[in-house]
Amino acid sequence: MGHREDLLEGAKRCLLAKGFVRTTARDIVKESGTNLASIGYHYGSKDALLAQAYVSLVEGMGDAFDGDGTVDDTAPGSTERFERVWANIIGTMKEPGSVWRLSMEVLALGDRLPEVRDRLAAAQREAGRGLVPLLMGGREEDVSDETADTLGAFYVTLMTGLIAQWTFDPKSAPEAGQLAEGLRRLIAAAGATGGAP
Repeated sequence: MGHREDLLEGAKRCLLAKGFVRTTARDIVKESGTNLASIGYHYGSKDALLAQAYVSLVEGMGDAFDGDGTVDDTAPGSTERFERVWANIIGTMKEPGSVWRLSMEVLALGDRLPEVRDRLAAAQREAGRGLVPLLMGGREEDVSDETADTLGAFYVTLMTGLIAQWTFDPKSAPEAGQLAEGLRRLIAAAGATGGAP
């Protein structure tokens, strides 16, 4: 690996151990075996590097979301698939040292981490674009911007709420079965009132 990759891997380890605010450039350099000048050269700033490291950590969670292919055993767009995917996602929130606690740090300290917040805000659309095919079937590259901005945004909002609940009070946070039942009731109510489900 070169310095760029070493820095990214070191930054990931620092984020998981210390979070955004407590991680210093010197921590990253020590963890990566590089030097301070490498951060500016390859990423522009420590915050830009940390934002990229966080995005990389989240992208690495994708395999856990589909449960090693078990989601494919359910019909795309079905409440069964919805429940299975969210069970897998919630499973990642229960893990000790979950990457999702970093999301809460960004939300709580957003004005103190403007570069991190801005980069992660830009990544939200792509996160939604990635969740759509996982839940609805199809390929990520075929998800339109309009779908990413509606259905994808809905899934990202649901995920953000779950992250908050699982971080704040895991004992009362909902499980996937509860979410699926809530969705079934919403669909039933929309159908009963003549609205589109």
